[in-house]
Amino acid sequence: MTKINIYCLFDMSNELHGVYSSIQAVHGDALKLANRGTSGVHIQRPEGPTRPTVRLLRNILKGQIDVKVNYYSDSGVVTILKTGLKE
Repeated sequence: MTKINIYCLFDMSNELHGVYSSIQAVHGDALKLANRGTSGVHIQRPEGPTRPTVRLLRNILKGQIDVKVNYYSDSGVVTILKTGLKE
């Protein structure tokens, strides 16, 4: 059985911006879309707001299916949805 992970990127108006197979690619585009203001981009974590990195995103999504991660700044929010296909 082959498992394929898919990362969907939604912008502030919940419109699909792109579909990716790479965490690095979706992370880079999410940073570009969310970075619309004077503050930096963050991810909300239980311990507080955290600057997003590829390693952090990979650890959040590891082993999860159908999970959402929000990148936000003072003027923008984007959502990454991890889902999968099974063959």
